[in-house]
Amino acid sequence: MGTVTLGVSIAVPEPFGSGLQRRRLGFGDAAAAGIPTHVTLLPPTEVEAAARPLIEDHLAAIAAAGRPFPLRLSGTGTFRPLTPVVFVRVAEGGRECGRLQERVREKGGPLARELPFPYHPHVTVAHGIAEEAMDRAQAELAGYEAAWTVGGFSLYEQDGAGVWQQRREFRFPAGPAGGPAGSALERAAPEAA
Repeated sequence: MGTVTLGVSIAVPEPFGSGLQRRRLGFGDAAAAGIPTHVTLLPPTEVEAAARPLIEDHLAAIAAAGRPFPLRLSGTGTFRPLTPVVFVRVAEGGRECGRLQERVREKGGPLARELPFPYHPHVTVAHGIAEEAMDRAQAELAGYEAAWTVGGFSLYEQDGAGVWQQRREFRFPAGPAGGPAGSALERAAPEAA
């Protein structure tokens, strides 16, 4: 059956997701066209295609044990000079993202793997483009604010053209977290520059 490249992430909901994707494209990051706006829980990982049912069972069990939680984006940061990335910061909900990604990659599980860098939840807005464009992305989105309640996460697969396609969404059971699962609350205009 061969291998597939999978990723697990929290989708950034509308209107924030498409707004940040447009901004990323506007900074000259053409790869953004094939990458839905997200907070990564599992970076691109090659697995045997036959393992997908086991992986989906694993992710469903994690979601069933989870609860909705608030996530807030605020301002920008960068991983430069280590890696050419500018991102919007996860100001609230980072601890919950960290716990989720640990469960996704847990030792002995179907997605067990080590990361090349310590986990740092974020939303990429520029990657591998000219330094001037990276500087512009970091400056223009420095005042960016958005918040919503995370109601679950998704499994994505990279297709032959390099585009990430959502394969399955895993919802948390309803629970207290400051609002209904998946609701979005805009605290500042995402298009403000």
